[in-house]
Amino acid sequence: MKKRLVVQGRLNDAQLAELSGLFEVDVLPKSAKLDAPESRALLAKAHGIVGSGLPITAQILDAAPNLAAIATISVGYDSIPVDELTKRGIMLCNTPDVLTETTADTGFTLIMATARRVVELAQWVKDGQWQAGVGPEQFGSDVHGKTLGMVGFGRIGQAVARRGALGFGMKVLYAKASAKPELDRELGAQHRELSELLAESDFVCVTVPLTAETEHLIGAQEFALMKPSGIFINIARGKVVDENALIQALENGVIKAAGLDVFEQEPLPASSPLTTMANVVALPHIGSATHETRDAMAQRAVDNIRLALQGERPISLVNEETWR
Repeated sequence: MKKRLVVQGRLNDAQLAELSGLFEVDVLPKSAKLDAPESRALLAKAHGIVGSGLPITAQILDAAPNLAAIATISVGYDSIPVDELTKRGIMLCNTPDVLTETTADTGFTLIMATARRVVELAQWVKDGQWQAGVGPEQFGSDVHGKTLGMVGFGRIGQAVARRGALGFGMKVLYAKASAKPELDRELGAQHRELSELLAESDFVCVTVPLTAETEHLIGAQEFALMKPSGIFINIARGKVVDENALIQALENGVIKAAGLDVFEQEPLPASSPLTTMANVVALPHIGSATHETRDAMAQRAVDNIRLALQGERPISLVNEETWR
């Protein structure tokens, strides 16, 4: 008898066909909630769940007594109670490495766009304000040769740093990570305490995961340590930053500009001051949003759930205790 899967989110036809050849697959509409009555009826028979942006609760887990594995189509899993899954012996799988380079591209795009005021000046041209040669009012800041401070130095942080060090001759500092001698040698990177990094860096880029320890890691005190010419980049999670403190730092000239792909509330409310600030580049959480990468993320989730339900170790297992 085939095991059953509940799929919610972005799988292409070939990926659905692959799973359907192995399991009984129930596909939920993108708008469906896992705690809705129709979803609960499917969860009652499910051995696995595949999806993106899955808000898992203990009540949802109670409704799925046969559940053995969850494969999220994402790196982050802050909406999933890992400890609760582990206690119940449910494997959690994610997609940590297939989006590293694409997300790093997004991070460096924000560095370039904020430094050179790309969005602001492109709109200036479209609005017909380019009537003569540009002057100091339109000047931006150089990126090459500057100091890049990485808050977090995992896969994505290292990939951003490589772009800066090897492509733009930037000095790389990193904090909120253990010392990494091999990268110190490769990139000339230097480990710093967070306060030191903030004070020394021209660009501060945040890539730490969201945890209880990193929520509001960057607030008014941290922005006050940055250079007035400093540019702040966040491609981690919105709640890593105290957004009100960021707004005040931008409004009061404590820092120069910000490039943001993530926000405390998503979608970003139209009423947020961040939507109207000329010194802010705000993106709609597109860190991994390319056709190639999203397909690769979905395929990793397919591979993870297939292996898990066939009794083999998934490629990207978050809670190792469930396998042991």
